[in-house]
Amino acid sequence: MVRTVVALLLMFGALVASAAAQPLVDAVQSPAWVERAGVREPLAVGMALRSSDRVLSGTDARIVVRMPEGSLIKLGEQAELALDRVDVRRAPEGTLVTAALDVLRGAFRFTTQVAAHFRGRRQIDVRIATVTAGIRGTDLWGKAADDRDIVCLIEGRISVQRGAEAAFVMDEPLSFYIAPRNAPPLPVQPVSSEQLQKWALETELRPGAGGARRDGRWRVELALAPTQAEALTLYDRLREAGYPAQIRPVKGPEGYAYTIAIRHLASEAEAAGMAARLRTMPGVPEPRIVGG
Repeated sequence: MVRTVVALLLMFGALVASAAAQPLVDAVQSPAWVERAGVREPLAVGMALRSSDRVLSGTDARIVVRMPEGSLIKLGEQAELALDRVDVRRAPEGTLVTAALDVLRGAFRFTTQVAAHFRGRRQIDVRIATVTAGIRGTDLWGKAADDRDIVCLIEGRISVQRGAEAAFVMDEPLSFYIAPRNAPPLPVQPVSSEQLQKWALETELRPGAGGARRDGRWRVELALAPTQAEALTLYDRLREAGYPAQIRPVKGPEGYAYTIAIRHLASEAEAAGMAARLRTMPGVPEPRIVGG
C-alpha cells in the first residue's frame, strides 16, 4: 500500500513537472482554438501547449499564454501563433528556456515583467511574418498586418532582422520599427505614449467580454438537455465555434439530463459578457449565469 501511494505521488510529481515545462493557457477571451496534429479544438484555460501547436483567436478574442519560466505571450483578435519549438533544459548553472515562435497574423505581446524572479536564461526568437526578433529578456509588442509588420520595443533589448537583410539591435526603450510589405523598412523611431496605449489595448483582455482564467469560479449554463444526443449536438456546435463547452450529467427523478456549460469565467461581469456573446448565436438556449 505504501509503495502504491509513493508511486502515485511520484507519478503526480512527474506530471506537474511536465506541465510546468510546457506553455500553459493562462486566460482566454473566446472564441479561440488550438490546432494540433491536424485537429482543431477550442482553447481552454489551463491547457498545456506543445511544440508544433498553432493557436488562433477569433473576432474580438484575446489569448494569454504563460511560458515555462513565467513570461507571458498575449494575442489579440484574429491572430495566429505557431509554437514551432519550445524547450526547457535544466542544468547546474540554471534553467535554459529556448523557443521559436511564429506570429503569422495579428497583434502579439511578449513580456517578462511577471517573470522578474527567473534566474535562468531564455533564448526566444519571435518571427512576425517577415521580421525576426531575438529576445533575451524584454517587453515587446508586434503585429503582422496585411500591409506591414511592426515591432515595438517597450523595454529591454532585441536583435531584429527582416529576411536576408542585415540584422541590427534595438535597445532604445519605447521605439518601433515598421517593415512595409514589398517596400524598404522605415527607420526606427520613438513611439508616443498614445500610440503605445492604442497598440497595447489590442492584446489586453477587454473587461466584461467573457474572459476566463485558470482560477475563475463563474460559469454560464446553456441548457438542460433531456437526451445525450441533444446535449452533444449543442456541445459540438459550441466547440466548433471556439467556445470550450463541457457536458455534465444531472440525475433527476426521471433519470439523467445533461447541462452544457462554459466554466472558469473570471467574474460575474465576465460571465455576463460570455452570456451576451452566446445570445448572438442562433438557436442557442438562453444562458444562465452561475457563481461559485
